[in-house]
Order: sequence, then structure tokens, then C-alpha cells
Amino acid sequence: METLSFGKNSQGKETSLYILENKNHAVMKVSDHGATLVSLLVPDRDGKMQDVVLGYDKASDYEGHTCYFGATIGRNGNRIGKAQMVIDGKPCSIAANENENNLHSGPNGFDRALWEVKGHTENSITFSHLSREEEQGFPGNLQVEVTYTLTDENAVEITYQGKSDKATIMNCTNHSYFNLGGHASGSVEQQELQILAESYNPVRDAKSIPTGEIAPVAGTPMDFREPKPIGQDIGADFEQLKFTGGYDHNYVLSSHAGEFKVMANAYCKETGIAMEASTDCCGVQFYAGNFIGDQEGKGGAAYCDRCGFCLESQFYPDAVNQKGFPSPIIQAGETFTSKTSYRFYVK
Repeated sequence: METLSFGKNSQGKETSLYILENKNHAVMKVSDHGATLVSLLVPDRDGKMQDVVLGYDKASDYEGHTCYFGATIGRNGNRIGKAQMVIDGKPCSIAANENENNLHSGPNGFDRALWEVKGHTENSITFSHLSREEEQGFPGNLQVEVTYTLTDENAVEITYQGKSDKATIMNCTNHSYFNLGGHASGSVEQQELQILAESYNPVRDAKSIPTGEIAPVAGTPMDFREPKPIGQDIGADFEQLKFTGGYDHNYVLSSHAGEFKVMANAYCKETGIAMEASTDCCGVQFYAGNFIGDQEGKGGAAYCDRCGFCLESQFYPDAVNQKGFPSPIIQAGETFTSKTSYRFYVK
């Protein structure tokens, strides 16, 4: 493993970039800033290495972001309605950072933390962080780890482990934006996507809090059970897509977490790069990058709306407040683990 400087963060602390390579010469670059997946180089059909995730060149660029490129999200991924919840019978209020809701755990999310390197092997690295009660406002001191592994099958495996001294939320995810044409290649709307889910969670309005319903995708533009271009139905006259400016919804993979299975497949015909995504989570948020905006990414690349897509494995949005949803709460002393994998190949 090679280690490079990733610049100083806003607190003046040094950050690092860790580079791991497998036997196929695929390369994964991750940072202790936000336990972030910064770069992922995999071969296309001509053997040329393509960086298939969006990102920045140094830690300080991530601190000015609004997109969470490649970041580890926690304690809670996605939204909590009105930034309030009840845990272990006690009301809890946290920061409202999107409308009146909490998104991705607020301004002190895991994406802003400087993680410690607990250990590494030739093909993996484990980051560790002690999330104290006062950091985000959730109850309990949560010791959390995230491990990135680059396998010889060109898969990035991400595992999470957490243990708290009080009942709390443990719902981490990774917020990588994928572009199988290469991170600087522009729109992903012609790239094909398949999501292996029969249903999804409709949202009430543009604030994106679920109604509590689990609705079938059949007969709607939300249906990705068969592969189709991401942009094929994104502009359809459909209320859910109008609320969120395109796809930004949780797809229901199962009624409970724990079973590791394929959740999605994606493909870019220009490069021949395909991706198989698997998880043991019960849901996956598909976000089509609707609000990336115009910004400068790695190597001066021009990023814009819909030039990357996210498949964020997690509990359903606002699950802590929705009685019919699987619960993201772990009990004091309980060790919670979760795993998600993104495997890349050529077809």
C-alpha cells in the first residue's frame, strides 16, 4: 500500500490518501478524510484503465462540497423527518440541515471526520472513528469501523461495524457517484441500470420524506427490474420524479437486513464496463445525480448534473420514525455489521 499526502483539512490537520492495487492492476484510492473512496481505476474493454468514481484532488475540496462524493455516511444515511426521533423511549433532536429535516446526519457527519487507520493488508484498509454523543446529537458513544477491500475479482467490498454504549442508530452507507464511462465522460443517462426490487418508497413532497408506503414499481417509470437507460424515463410526467428532480428514491430490497444478494447491475456500452452491486442491506437509494451542479473534479474534470449515479445501500429513509419500516436502531453493547460490494467487469 502506498501512502500520499491529501492536504490539510480546515482544522489544519494533515490527511492522507491510501493507494491499493490488485493483481489485475486495478487501483483503489481511499482517504482518511471522511473514510472516502476517492478513485477507482478498472480496465475497459480495450484494457485502458478508467476511473469510475467522481471525486476531488484534495481533502479541502471535499469540505466545500454539497454532494458527498465517495464519502462514508453516518451515523444515519439519508433523511430523518423534522430532524427528530425517539430512541429507547427518549426524544432526540439533531441538526436540521435540509429544509426542516436531517440529511446524512447533519454538518458533523462521518464524511467530515478525520478517521484513524486501524490496520491494513495488501488489499484492504480499515478506518476507525469514535462518534461521541455530542458530535451529532445521537445518543451513545459509537465506535465505528469501515473496511475497504479491493479483491482480485475487481470488486470493492465495503464493510461496516459499530458498537455503542447506548441504544442508537447505526445506518452507514457509501455515497460514491459512479460513471462507467469514466468520471470525466459526462452524462450517465445512456448507461443501463437494473435494480432488483419489486417496490420502492414514495415520498410525500419535494422534501423527500417517505409516506410510509411500500409501492410497486410495476407500471411506473420507477421500474428498473429489466435493464434500461437511466435517462429513459427520468423526465416522465410522474409526480414522484417531479418531486425530486429525477430519481432519488429508496428501492425496497427486502423486509429486513441480513441477506447478502445482488441489488443492481449497470453497464456502459462505450467502455464495456459493467458493475454488479450486492448488499445485505434492506434498501438501496438510487440517486441519479440530479443536483451535482457545475463544478471541477479530479484533474480539472468538469462535473455536471447527472454525470454520476449513486446506489446507496441502507435502511429505508426516515426508518427510525416509520413503524412499518425495518429499524436502524442498535441496542447498547450490540455489535452491528453490514457489507456492500461493487464488482466491475467487461462484457
